[in-house]
Amino acid sequence: MVKKNIDIAELIEKAREKDEKAFKTLLNTYWSDVFRFQLSKADNEDEAEDITIKTFSKAFDKIHLYNDRYNFKTWLISISKNIFLDHLRKQRADIVSINKKESEAYKIFDESPSAEDQLIIEQNLAQLLNYIKQLKPHYQEIINLRYFREMSYKEMAETLNEPMSNIKVKLLRAKNLLADIIKKSDNH
Repeated sequence: MVKKNIDIAELIEKAREKDEKAFKTLLNTYWSDVFRFQLSKADNEDEAEDITIKTFSKAFDKIHLYNDRYNFKTWLISISKNIFLDHLRKQRADIVSINKKESEAYKIFDESPSAEDQLIIEQNLAQLLNYIKQLKPHYQEIINLRYFREMSYKEMAETLNEPMSNIKVKLLRAKNLLADIIKKSDNH
């Protein structure tokens, strides 16, 4: 994907206005750059992916602080580097986060699924579950919580003990990966 300065500047401005499409395009444009950077630092792919998700989550939360005089990719990598360093500090301190609310995970449901939620629910369930099983377990879980348990972002954040922005980025990534799996199966 060609990264034109004008297009990126426009996307950043739209993202500052909370435009979901702009967030998605920025995520898709820079995902591999940030992921490759993390993969060179982290012990494994899952850790690199987790830190990449946190990077985009933090970047989208703080996009209003982005200074246009700097390259957006450089800004993202800088955020990613800081998150990685925090991650290392936490590992060294042997801090383990345990979600103690698992028994309460499915008690409250979002009563109004979006049109996107409804489309996914109406799909051929057996085939859809087959596709979902091809995702990594943490992506399967986030899809399950949102579309099958119909949880709101807030409930998902509480259940998974993660910031809501992480949940949104993980869900976006899971949907993109699921769409790729479905496209590949349709092409065969």
